[in-house]
Amino acid sequence: MGKKSEDLGAGEYVERDVSWMYFNHRILKEAEKEDLPLYDRLSFLSIYSSNLDEFYKVRVASLQRIAGSKAGGIKPERERAKEQLDRIAELTAEYDREYIRCEKQVFRELAKNGIKLVDEKHLTRSQKDYVHDYFMRKVAGYIDPIVITPSANLSTINDAHIYLAVKMEGGAKKGPAYAILALPVALCGRFIRLPDAGDGSACVMYLDDVVRLHLPHIFIGTGYTKFAAYAFKFAKDAEVEVESDPEEGLLRSLSQAVKDRKKGLPVRVIFGEDIPEDLKSILMRRLHVDKLDLVSVGGRYHNHKDLNKFPYIPREGVVLRSSPWPTVEIPEVDAGRSLIERILKRDLLIHVPYESFDTFVKFLQECAVSPKVKEIKATIYRAAHNSQVVKALTAAAQNGKRVTCMVELMARFDESSNILISQTLRDAGVDVLPSTEGFKVHGKIVFVKIKDGPDIAVISTGNFHEGNAKIYTDCLLFTADKRIVREVDSIFDFIEEPYRKQVFRHLLVSPNHMQTVFQRLIRSEERNALAGLPAGIRIKINHITDKPMVKLLYEAASMGVPTKLLIRGNSSLVTSLPELGGNMEVHAIIDRYLEHSRIFIFENGGHPLYFMGSADWMPRNLYNRIEVVTPVYDPLCQQRLSEIFDCGFRDDCQASIPTGDGEYYPVPRSEKAKPFRSQAELTALALSGVKKHR
Repeated sequence: MGKKSEDLGAGEYVERDVSWMYFNHRILKEAEKEDLPLYDRLSFLSIYSSNLDEFYKVRVASLQRIAGSKAGGIKPERERAKEQLDRIAELTAEYDREYIRCEKQVFRELAKNGIKLVDEKHLTRSQKDYVHDYFMRKVAGYIDPIVITPSANLSTINDAHIYLAVKMEGGAKKGPAYAILALPVALCGRFIRLPDAGDGSACVMYLDDVVRLHLPHIFIGTGYTKFAAYAFKFAKDAEVEVESDPEEGLLRSLSQAVKDRKKGLPVRVIFGEDIPEDLKSILMRRLHVDKLDLVSVGGRYHNHKDLNKFPYIPREGVVLRSSPWPTVEIPEVDAGRSLIERILKRDLLIHVPYESFDTFVKFLQECAVSPKVKEIKATIYRAAHNSQVVKALTAAAQNGKRVTCMVELMARFDESSNILISQTLRDAGVDVLPSTEGFKVHGKIVFVKIKDGPDIAVISTGNFHEGNAKIYTDCLLFTADKRIVREVDSIFDFIEEPYRKQVFRHLLVSPNHMQTVFQRLIRSEERNALAGLPAGIRIKINHITDKPMVKLLYEAASMGVPTKLLIRGNSSLVTSLPELGGNMEVHAIIDRYLEHSRIFIFENGGHPLYFMGSADWMPRNLYNRIEVVTPVYDPLCQQRLSEIFDCGFRDDCQASIPTGDGEYYPVPRSEKAKPFRSQAELTALALSGVKKHR
């Protein structure tokens, strides 16, 4: 009868962080595809590297804290954390070797196409003159080395930078000296386009090597004559500890906590190849690297996330990167018609980036000036730089609307940005709700109060972020359905007092009752399957790691419920368990856009129920955050959600099947059927102009 109360065994559950490593490896596999344009491959290498850096700062740091804890009563947790750290270290080493092979191959192929990466030892005379002039004009003023003396303090150096560790020898000095310097990538860029080589090849140089070439200039006056520089990078624990002083307020406390993050201890250190042991040893001591930290030796260059900034140099007759897919404006925006009037007539569902995020921005802009609008409430988890969303909300407040905004100050890596957004909104007269102690507000919602008419709500699966909306697939539901709108409004009361009893009859809200409702929906499918009624579960989601939900899905499949899952990232499911009877299928799509929408469809005896929202099935989302999932009642919007899921599940080009042991197998393709790439198909549907869902 499946898994009900017993613990899941080792072969029945994939640990969250190990499954994440498998997911990131799947991105690396995209970079290895030789039929992919070379700049697309560089982009996947960049994504893999950036993902891994954040993973170490957040997840590995958390595991290290558990493994190093002296607290009593958590020995099993400590042992499990140590086991996961060992496994992560093994996988990192294995994948690093694979990464280096792939990167070298991509640059070899670029060189074959006349785009060469050159270092400081292989410059022509004219290139060397160009590099020297470039260094003196644009780089030298931003180089500030730290000589490593007994009094030098390295605890505050920022892990966002790329560093060179320098060993100085020779001259009148008796012994070597050591220094570190941060590369001014943010100001100068990581890559420099050089004059072409004599054979016509386009040449590119790392900023690292520009600086290496000028070490004698940088350290002039030190008395040393021989210099060597080695790249090193480190990732610090990114957890923010906030002790809120009532007299200072959370904003000031959090500002200090973000500053203190720079003093966090490293959780991972990578040294350049051939770094001398004496230089390595002194860096490890000064960075306070201990036995739990992961130390490895990398190549000549680090911070490969910058590969997405590699200069694009077109070559005649060669496709070096894929042509961008277009984004479509919906007819109402294209024709300049009122979105408020449109939404009051019927629900509207937007699927970005296939359809433009401008729909949401223009809706807020219309609300900001419309005499029909009395009040706007919104949540912001992440927002773009110079956000149009924030500007529309400030304009609404300046136009006399009552505007309330919850800006999540604890959105990791966006704390500083969100502090500034909060201050900007306050200055404009917006009522900014304080962060909710103990709960991040991750739900993406907007409430609009209309004079003498139905109110409007917007519920999104992703952030109200113009940048993200160009690369993340998300759904936004605009509705005037009173059942939904009334409860969206009440969520803002819930945000202010999350421990107060609040009843939601339509919305699924965590930590209130979301997991309970999902449990009830799954159990209903089990009963329908046993009764011979139509039964089935279709879920598109980012992550499933919550053990109770994993057990429920196992139980449903073992009772004959067809369970189809599109899971982009972490999946703790093992679909090959014999008791599932082949009723569970998991597909994972990696393509140009990041699959991000969360859609839940339950067959419900032939009368399907549709939901969409912000929550993944992880403990943090279900129990420790304020998340919002909405039912979708409009038949045409339901049809769109079904189309999005089914399109994804049909994908046999970019989809793969995770096995639970780190392997991903291609989705089988019929020899007679035309290859089906879901993101290309959804783009074509948006472009076709067939707006039957309007």
